[in-house]
Amino acid sequence: MPEATVTVMDFLARFRVALGWVFAPLVFILANPSIESIFVGTLVGLVGEGIRIWAAGHVNKAREVTTSGPYRYVAHPLYVGSSVMGAGLAIASANPLAAALIALYLAVTLRAAVRSEEAFLRRAFGDQYDLYRRQRSADNGRRFSLAQAMANREHRAVTGLLAAMLLLALKATYNGAFWRAAAGQ
Repeated sequence: MPEATVTVMDFLARFRVALGWVFAPLVFILANPSIESIFVGTLVGLVGEGIRIWAAGHVNKAREVTTSGPYRYVAHPLYVGSSVMGAGLAIASANPLAAALIALYLAVTLRAAVRSEEAFLRRAFGDQYDLYRRQRSADNGRRFSLAQAMANREHRAVTGLLAAMLLLALKATYNGAFWRAAAGQ
């Protein structure tokens, strides 16, 4: 792989959250939320956040290869959860262009994050990580820990999801969508 590609991928992986702050205002400007789109989008987003919390409560980042909880079924459940949250935000925004921006952001940044993470895990854990990738069904018996989810700062993702939905609700209120729905129009 060319050196410049690695550098771009590393940049995208490292700064994916910051890049979200670039895309978020564009999504918000394009959004045309309604009470229905926010309700359904929030439900979908909460499913994604539930996946993330489940994963964060099992993983001890950069210290081991985790094989319990959702890691028994998928290699990157935090990113699966983020993708489901993104789908919820796309639904809530009720705008195809906003949904496309969300999909583009997630596809590019999460792909970079997965590549970067897998390279790190192979360097740090070698054969143990490769064995996990081949046989995900092995479970180390760890139980879910809310304290571990908090240590992994999952509360930040919860706050971000709620803030995004609140902003969309405010936009819908400003645009009159809630008032029209309440009046039965």
